Amino acid sequence: MAPPIEFYFDFGSPNAYLAYKVLPGIEQRLGTKVELKPALLGGIFKATGNQSPAVTLAGVPTKAAYERKETDRFIARHQLTKFKFNPAFPINTLQLMRGTMLARKLGVFEPYVDAVYAGMWEQALNMGDLEVFHGVLEAAGLPTQAFVEHIGDPDVKAALIASTEEAVGRGVFGSPAFFVGDEMFFGKDRLRDVEEAYLERAGAAAV
Repeated sequence: MAPPIEFYFDFGSPNAYLAYKVLPGIEQRLGTKVELKPALLGGIFKATGNQSPAVTLAGVPTKAAYERKETDRFIARHQLTKFKFNPAFPINTLQLMRGTMLARKLGVFEPYVDAVYAGMWEQALNMGDLEVFHGVLEAAGLPTQAFVEHIGDPDVKAALIASTEEAVGRGVFGSPAFFVGDEMFFGKDRLRDVEEAYLERAGAAAV
């Protein structure tokens, strides 16, 4: 049996957005579905001692410039022309990420993820503002009132904590992080490796 491909993500990472937009092509080529696994990046950083690239690259301008060039190459390669860097970055994504857990419960997970990612990295909105966040949900036809009333429910909070702890327990230190079976790959630039690892393992499983 072929191994699962899992994607740990947080809306606050532009690289996670770029990876997310490439996933449909990977799924089509491999004939499989990538499992989306929300994990709060702030919680991951706190647990692992890691920091955002916005912090770690601040004192190394040449490396920051190179990282921007790599991002531009990725965008051009995959024709991700809708991407806009968000001027409100970094944004506190706690409510947005809790929303993923509530969206699963409400049966609107995929349209929720699409809408929030678009608001964050295509419309470049300040999604940390609850009024803006709710406006994006409303425009996408999602049950906004349910999110207003239940995004802070104890089971919703607990689900996000559990998913984040699971990610940390598996060695995740940032986003985007991918697993093919038990093997982790970090960063959008490892997606080719993800495909190769899946094909190798799927081939071995078929023997």
